[in-house]
Amino acid sequence: MRNTHKVIQQLLSIAFILCSLTALSAHADALDDAKAAGLIGEKQDGYIGYVQANPAASIVALVEDINARRQQRYQQIARENNIPVSEVVKLAFARAVENTKSGHYVESSPGQWVRKP
Repeated sequence: MRNTHKVIQQLLSIAFILCSLTALSAHADALDDAKAAGLIGEKQDGYIGYVQANPAASIVALVEDINARRQQRYQQIARENNIPVSEVVKLAFARAVENTKSGHYVESSPGQWVRKP
C-alpha cells in the first residue's frame, strides 16, 4: 500500500507539472493572478473553487477548464493504478496545498476559505 501511495504521489507530481506546462502562457498567468487576487483557491475535493461570489465570466471559464483537465487526469491516474478517484483526489489536494503560495486561498473545510500562511 505504501508503494502505491508513493507511485500515485509521483504521478500527481508529474500530472501537475504537465498541467502547468500545458497551461503555460496567459492561461497559467490568469490562474495565478486569480489566486493572488483572492478570487479562487484550492478546494478539498481536488479542484479549483470560487472564493468570491459572482466571479467574472473569464474566471468561470478558467476554473471550468482547469477543473475539466484535473478531472480527466485524476480519472486516468485512478484507472492506471486501480484505485478509487477519491484516493487520488485526497493526494492531489495535499499536493496542491503544498504548492499553494503564501497568501493564496485553500479550503479548510467545505465552503470555508483560509489564506495559506
